[in-house]
This record gives sequence, C-alpha cells and structure tokens, in this order.
Amino acid sequence: MILILYQTFLLKELSISMFIFFITHFILTFLSKKHHKKLPPGPNGYPFLGALPLMGAMPHLTLFKMSQKYGPIMYLKMGSNNMVVASSPSSAKAFLKTLDQNFSNRPLNAGATHLAYDSQDMVFADYGSRWKLLRKLSNLHMLGGKALEDWSKIREDEMGHMIHTMYDSSKKNESIVLPEMLTYAMANMIGQIILSRRVFETKGCESNEFKDMVVELMTTAGYFNIGDFIPILAWLDLQGIERGMKSLHKKFDALLTKMIEEHVASSHKNPRVKPDFLDTLIAQSKQDSDGGEKLTITNIKAVLLNLFTAGTDTSSSIIEWALAEMLKNPNIMKRAHEEMDRVIGKQRRLQDSDIQNLPYLQAICKETFRKHPSTPLNLPRVSSEACEVNGYYIPKNTRLSVNIWAIGRDPNVWENPLEFNPDRFLSGENAKIDPRGNDFELIPFGAGRRICAGTRMGIVLVQYILGTLVHSFDWKLPNGVVALDMDESFGLALQKKVPLAVVVTPRLSPSAYIP
Repeated sequence: MILILYQTFLLKELSISMFIFFITHFILTFLSKKHHKKLPPGPNGYPFLGALPLMGAMPHLTLFKMSQKYGPIMYLKMGSNNMVVASSPSSAKAFLKTLDQNFSNRPLNAGATHLAYDSQDMVFADYGSRWKLLRKLSNLHMLGGKALEDWSKIREDEMGHMIHTMYDSSKKNESIVLPEMLTYAMANMIGQIILSRRVFETKGCESNEFKDMVVELMTTAGYFNIGDFIPILAWLDLQGIERGMKSLHKKFDALLTKMIEEHVASSHKNPRVKPDFLDTLIAQSKQDSDGGEKLTITNIKAVLLNLFTAGTDTSSSIIEWALAEMLKNPNIMKRAHEEMDRVIGKQRRLQDSDIQNLPYLQAICKETFRKHPSTPLNLPRVSSEACEVNGYYIPKNTRLSVNIWAIGRDPNVWENPLEFNPDRFLSGENAKIDPRGNDFELIPFGAGRRICAGTRMGIVLVQYILGTLVHSFDWKLPNGVVALDMDESFGLALQKKVPLAVVVTPRLSPSAYIP
C-alpha cells in the first residue's frame, strides 16, 4: 500500500514538473521567435528532452556526425538548456580566444557538486580570485616549467622502478596490463611532489583499486546526466548517476582525508627541510584573510582530487593509445627505435634532455594528441552574456562544448585523418603546430584562460614516459591475441574500451634496468 502511494506521488510530481517545463519551453520559444534572433543550425530534437536522446553512448562521435550535416557551429536544445558546439579550428578559436572572457565559467552540474566538493576545486570553480590562487600555487609548485624541472629526478626514479618491474615480468614471459602499470607509476610521481612520499609502495590490490576509482570518476563525470539539463527532474536521478557519484566521492574523500592527516602527523615528527605542495596549501589555509585569499580544507581536498585523477588518467590514456597505434603499425615502432638508438644508444635510459633531439617521438605524441585526445569534448563552459559568433546569436547562459575529437578527425583540416601518421608533423606548416593551446588545429588540452592547468605536465609526462617505454623494450601482444581492440569508451577522458595488455622484451644493456 505504501509503495502504491509512493508511486502515485512520484507520478503526480513528475506530471507537474513536465507541465511547468512545457509552459516555460513554450514561452521561451515564443519570445525567441518574436525577437527574430538567428541561432546556429542544429537538430530539432524531441519535446521536453530536446537533443538529449540523440547523444547515445558516444556523444563526441554523434556530435561529429551532426557537424558534418549542420556545420562547425551547432545549436542544440538540451532539455531546458541551450548548448552550442564548436567543431572546427576557426569556430573553436572564435569561442576560446575571441570570446574567451565571456565563456570563462563552468555551468553547474552533478559532477561539480558531488565529485568536486561543490566546485571548490580548480577545474569547476568560477573564474575569480580563488581559482586564480589555486592555479598560481599549482603552477609555482608543481605544474609550471620551473617546477617540472625541479621534480625531473622524481620522474626518473619512478620510471626506474616501473621498467625494472617490467623487466622482471619479461623474464617470466608475463603479460603486463599497461594502464595499471602507468597509473601506479604516475600516482607515485604525483604523491612524491604533493606528499613527499610514494602513495603505493608495491603494485597490487590497493593501486588497482585506485586505478578503478580514477577511471570511474573520469567516466561518470563525462556522462550526459538528465538532471543537469532538466533541473526539475534532477531529484529523481533517473539514470542513477548521482547515487554513483556520491558513493565514489565518499571513497575519495576518505582517501584524501587519510593522506592529509598522515602528512600533518609526519610533519610534526620529522619536519621537512623543503616544504612540499601540501605543506604550501596548508600554509595558505592558515593565512589571515586580510593577507590574501584563504583556502579551506575542502579546497585542499578538491585540488588534490584534481591532481591525482586528471594527473594520472589523462596522460595514461594518451600513452596507452600511442603504444596501441604503434603495435598496429610496426614500422612506426621500428622508426622510433632507430631514432632513439642513434641519439641515445642502448647503454642507458632516455633522459628528459634527449627529447629535444627526438623529433619522430615528438611527432608520435602530437599524432596521438590529434587522433586520441584525452578529453574528446572539452569541459563545458557557459556564456555570461549573450553574444554573436559568425552572424549567429548565442543566448546568455548557453553551454559551450568544443568537440576536440572532431577537430582532430576533420578531413578539411587533416589529410587522411583516420590514418595514424606521425610524418604529418615532421614537415611543412604542420611541423610548427604545438599542442599548448595556440594552434586550434590541435588543442588536446583546450585553450584560453580555462585551458587545462596540467598542459605542460601532460606533454612532459607523455613524451618522457612514452619515450622511455618505447626505447627500453620491444613490444608484442600476448599469445593468443590476434587482433588489437581499438574501441573507445567515452568519458571526460577517452579510455581504450579494452585495456592494453602486452608482453615486453628488453632491448637495452641490463644495467639500464637497475632502478
């Protein structure tokens, strides 16, 4: 009886919500037609839901196909929200450079609320003094050029551990699940910078659980959640997304709380000679408010969450895709080996200083950024004011999504875009293209003031780790695996649907594998 009453109540509430939505939608549609504003072209969508049902499991691919029909700037009604999608270098430049300031904030969504401590982090925070402080501290102590030089020894030591482990596996002819190995190494690199210690002493259940949590977060946060686009239905959580986010947040919060508490306790027992990044954040939280912006413990947890998740998963996925493409194209692997043997030799491991002398490795990295960008759809932005782009009217509070994946596959920009061909970046105008956000043909990290804070770090990690792995080993698929699965799994980061498992064979002097 209680269940029947509850179901009746839900149906009544849903009916009222839908009635309110239709009335609001009718009024807004009438007003927009009355003012004769020319919106960009796009699909009509469905009543109440708009284009949401059209997105499917692979929104980046769906939006790419739509752009081929409607053009590089599209307008979609997504529930009660306006959304505009840019799918070409010129349209991306118009939004992310010319109109950068107008699109400097993020729209509210469940991921920001339930995963990112209610937008208290760097990724989702409003553009303002708090966000600027978090970016400044992160660049100064971890993500900027000088900071990256300062922790080069940490990268070198951790890669020593990683290739030594892989070397031992090769002697036993054991296959390696590459993304698990990469996450373990990268989490330990980041842990040493932030906490002055490795997060995982040994690879195993704990590190694999962390990897699963990171993938779940990046996948869940990328979902097109009905409640984000039809707020009056958010409380129903029709897809169960918010329940999953809340559960995952509890796990991460417990892990981050433990990290901070152990760090504070250890600093009292053994004061550090040089403060690490967490020391810097904690010091900022104790600063008097009249002396500058003051951080809260929630801000600190949120920033750590950004760095440990995006810092491991995005770079890991790029390296995994690069090696998968090289396994599919053995000639590319052969050319990379030849270049490295000529520049580095076989008596030692690759060093950071070698990368500038390895143009083919750099071209492989750029080609992977193009074909497999870690973030297929940039994190959404929202217009603060109404504006005009290419003669089209963009209303206030319109969500902006730049289809980075589509730009990399655009046949008007790239010759044979589906082919993995590093040579395209070795000569001509393409050789000058850089992935740091100024060349809109290649913006894997976004562009403008909300460009990914870890752009420099991402490029350094991908080049150094990929280069070290390729130089150190010959690669093949495990026995019995005939074809390499290259299917994608959509999320904030574009994962390989089937994690890459490989068997490696050492190709350097044995002394190069000693950590």
